[in-house]
Amino acid sequence: MHDSTDPRPPLSEWILDAYDVLCTHSLNSDDHDDVQSVPREQALEILLRSNELALEPEDANFALIRLLERGYFYEVDDELRVTAPEN
Repeated sequence: MHDSTDPRPPLSEWILDAYDVLCTHSLNSDDHDDVQSVPREQALEILLRSNELALEPEDANFALIRLLERGYFYEVDDELRVTAPEN
């Protein structure tokens, strides 16, 4: 269910599940200790290997594109960084 206080547009449940999986596998960025990040290629591998999801490569790539388009991640030098929603 979409949190009404979250300014980001809602996504399908399976894409939000992919986001949760990626957030649990992300690390603090080398540049910023308070920013969670994951390399894009590693993010695809995580989604494809996840026991919680059953995604084909096209589905995993689609999920990443939607998460980027909707502002859940932003990309810097092939690294996906988690966008913290403003309160």
